[in-house]
Amino acid sequence: MLKNKQIVLGVTGGIAAYKSADLTRRLREAGANVRVVMTQSAKEFITPLTMQAVSGNAVHDDLFDLKAEAAMGHIELARWADVIVIAPASADCIARIAHGEANDLLTTICLASKAPIVFAPAMNQAMWKHTATQENLQALQQKGFHIVGPAEGSQACGDVGPGRMLEPLEIIEHVAAFFKKDLLAGKHILITAGPTREYVDPVRYFSNASSGKMGYALAEAARDAGASVTLISGPVALAKPDRVTSIDVVSAKDMYDAVMQEIAACDVFMSAAAVSDYTCDNVATHKIKKTDDILNLQLRRTPDIVASVAALAKRPFIIGFAAETENLSEFAKTKLQQKKTNMIFANLVGRDQGIGTDDNTITVFSDDEEKTFGPLSKARLARELILYIAKKGI
Repeated sequence: MLKNKQIVLGVTGGIAAYKSADLTRRLREAGANVRVVMTQSAKEFITPLTMQAVSGNAVHDDLFDLKAEAAMGHIELARWADVIVIAPASADCIARIAHGEANDLLTTICLASKAPIVFAPAMNQAMWKHTATQENLQALQQKGFHIVGPAEGSQACGDVGPGRMLEPLEIIEHVAAFFKKDLLAGKHILITAGPTREYVDPVRYFSNASSGKMGYALAEAARDAGASVTLISGPVALAKPDRVTSIDVVSAKDMYDAVMQEIAACDVFMSAAAVSDYTCDNVATHKIKKTDDILNLQLRRTPDIVASVAALAKRPFIIGFAAETENLSEFAKTKLQQKKTNMIFANLVGRDQGIGTDDNTITVFSDDEEKTFGPLSKARLARELILYIAKKGI
C-alpha cells in the first residue's frame, strides 16, 4: 500500500526517537520514499547520520539552510509529501502545531502542507494526562490532524502508564490506511484526461490549456484504491502512471473512438478530459499561407462523449466534469440533467485557477447532494474524490 508513496517523517526530542530509525527502515521496506526532518532537540537523542543512512536521503534540520531555502526547501517538502508522520511527537511539538506556530523547519512544513499529518505521541504519562496536552490534542483533531496512540506500559523514567510511542509496525498500519487498496477492488474505471487537438492544417491546431493533472491524479488514486484503471489521454507533458493501462489520442474524434472501444468493459467512466467542442470541417492538406487579414474557418460539433455513453443500453456509472468561469452551480446542475450523468465534478477555471495548476477545488453535484472538496493539491483531492465515490457504493 505504501509503494512509491512520499512520506515526510518528523522526529522530535524524546527518548522514543531511537524507534524512528526502525520506523524509517520499515517504511522503506513497505515501498515508501522517506525524507526525514529533525528538530534540534531530536538530534540530542539520535544523530542525523543515522537517519540519513536508514532513509537513503539527506536529513533536513534547518529552516535557515541557505542552500535548501534558495529553492524554498520547506515549501518543496510540504508539497512533496503524500503524508507527514511525526514520530515521536513530543508534548512541545504538539503544543506548537496546535497553536499554529512555525518557528522551526518541521512546524513550518506542517503549516504549509495540505497532506494528512499523523502524530505518534511519546511522553511521560503525567505530561500526557495534563489538561494542556489533552486540550492541544483536541485542537489538533478538530483541525483534521490524526493522532495514533500512545500505548501504555513502562517508561524510560520508571513510570507506568500511557505515553509510549506506538511500535513502528503499528504506526505503518495507520499510515497505510490513508491508501487503502480494497475500496474499489474488482472495479474497472475508465478515465479520460488532458486536452484534445483539432488540426487546421498539418502544422497548426487549436486546443486548450488543460494539463491533464487532475485526470492523471484520479487514475493514480483509483489504482491505489484497488481498481483496474484505463486512462485515455490527450497530448500532455506528464509521465504515464505505473500499473495503469494508457491509451494516447490526439483529437476529439480519436478520444470518442477510444472511449467507445473500451466502455463495455468498465464499471465507472470519469470524463475528466477537456475535449474540444468543435473541429475543423475541412483540414487543409498543406500549410495555410498568410494572405488575407481575416481567415475564416468552418467548424462543426465534435461527438459528445458523455452523452453517447449515457445513451448506451448498458451504461456504467458516469461522472462528468464541468469547468466553468461563472455560475458554477447553475451550469453544473444543468449539465447533470442534460447529460444524464450520475455525478458532475465541477470547478471554476481561469487564469491561475483550476486548469493547468497544481491545486484545485471541486464541487460534486448529484441528484441528492452537493459537496465541495478543497482547495487541495490535485493528488490529495483525487484521493478524497475516489474515497467519496467508493463510499457511495459504485
